[in-house]
Amino acid sequence: MKLSFSTIAMVLIVMSTLGAQEISDTSFGKGLINFTAKDSSFSIKFAPRFQVRSISSWDYDSDQYGSPEHNFIVRRARLKFDGFAYSPQLRYKLELGLSNRDVSGANDFNRNTPRYILDAVAMWNFSGNWELWAGQTKLPGNVERVVSSANLQFIDRSLLNSSFNLDRDIGIQLRHKTAIGKTLVMREKFAISQGEGRNVTEGNEGGLQYTARLEVLPFGMFKSKGDYSQSDLKREESPKLMLGFTYNYNQDAVRERGFAGDYMLRADGSLYETDQTTLFADAMFKYRGFSFMGEYAKRTAEDEIATEADTLTPTGALVLTGSAINLQAGYLLKSNYEIALRFTTLDYEEVTGTLPEEQYTLGASKYIVGHKLKVQSDLSYTTEDKNQDNITFRLGFDIHF
Repeated sequence: MKLSFSTIAMVLIVMSTLGAQEISDTSFGKGLINFTAKDSSFSIKFAPRFQVRSISSWDYDSDQYGSPEHNFIVRRARLKFDGFAYSPQLRYKLELGLSNRDVSGANDFNRNTPRYILDAVAMWNFSGNWELWAGQTKLPGNVERVVSSANLQFIDRSLLNSSFNLDRDIGIQLRHKTAIGKTLVMREKFAISQGEGRNVTEGNEGGLQYTARLEVLPFGMFKSKGDYSQSDLKREESPKLMLGFTYNYNQDAVRERGFAGDYMLRADGSLYETDQTTLFADAMFKYRGFSFMGEYAKRTAEDEIATEADTLTPTGALVLTGSAINLQAGYLLKSNYEIALRFTTLDYEEVTGTLPEEQYTLGASKYIVGHKLKVQSDLSYTTEDKNQDNITFRLGFDIHF
């Protein structure tokens, strides 16, 4: 509650000072509040957003599909603040999550409290094309995860992302961009982080996490950062392609998926530790309304099975190792309706005891004001071990001021 009151107070203070600022022109989708101080010492953009959806799911039972299960949820409700402080070379981003899914995950290592803070990061352009980031934000992992949940082609991200992504962590990142020749662009991103995900308050367990990503854009930059936004809403006039490669090493990881999952606790209260490695290769392509995204992910561990202090007795916890492929493509009509297809396959290591999965998804979207105001639906058919089937239909909308 204290955080909620603080957030409301922050918004009221910002609004009360509008008369003393130079207010830039804005419109729907460009921030509810968007202004710069008279002396140009700071700027702030405040952009709330939320997503609402309904879900209907049928499981195959014996020789027929059972009765559907229905669910209506506010999937995301967020308050976003960004701008610059002191100088345009020092940018910041603060994002707070308010929905149940945003704040869930309380445990002993975050003092059993809601996890309101998603991003709290400062980004310093200290020289040329070099930037230093410090704070809590997304790691430079697979492209699908780094794409904002507000800019998705389907109702939500793929099964690959839910099982293998790196997500947010707290630490530092060094980023650089290089232009080679007339069109080729390379971006290098490096991160050192705590390794246990966001909002951990009780110190670092295990070791640190190291991430490196290389991005190659052979045909130049996308319009409006379109390489990190799904669907070709800008209708690229010439082909645009980004190829990305990520290596992540989480030393002495203590959670089942490195940054997330249950802590691997032992009976004596200590934590099981094992090195985890995650690899990604992905691509984003856009041209005249057509878009394609492909991803490959693989996670390995030094020893997947968590053991007690005697190193022999299993604790029951284990690292979710394996690999996955996600392929999706869509075409945006001139009416701003889009049809998209997605195929995802997950193949877990046998030691995990988790069945392989395949999912086929058909999506349809209407972009009213781009990703800022849209209605989306998708229909998915999922199988486990080519045996247990499920059909899920989702319908939802996004509003992003």
